[in-house]
Amino acid sequence: MAESDWDTVTVLRKKGPTAAQAKSKQAILAAQRRGEDVETSKKWAAGQNKQHSITKNTAKLDRETEELHHDRVTLEVGKVIQQGRQSKGLTQKDLATKINEKPQVIADYESGRAIPNNQVLGKIERAIGLKLRGKDIGKPIEKGPRAK
Repeated sequence: MAESDWDTVTVLRKKGPTAAQAKSKQAILAAQRRGEDVETSKKWAAGQNKQHSITKNTAKLDRETEELHHDRVTLEVGKVIQQGRQSKGLTQKDLATKINEKPQVIADYESGRAIPNNQVLGKIERAIGLKLRGKDIGKPIEKGPRAK
């Protein structure tokens, strides 16, 4: 064997994994098998252009009990949305795209499972041209000057 100098150390090894490779499921499992500390965190709704959050309604539904229940959209409103959408020749997905919501939101409103949100109802009203709030549900929206 060759003489070794204690002051000089030569280490030969491969380059470490890139950031994308280090985050892969395989890399995480391999690190766990080696017994290394692995910290993973899931980012909710990351990379989406969300203008409002639905988490408030979701939290309310989780706390719901028999004596405390939340108002849902009536089936009458759901039928008006469905008829208005079909009269315009739109699918649920088309309407959702038009108002910048998910198709599931439209499906929930049409089936009466959704908790009413005035922002969403306003968008749907403008898209289908029918009133969904107040006493004139199902009547066409009058397009006139707005009073300030």
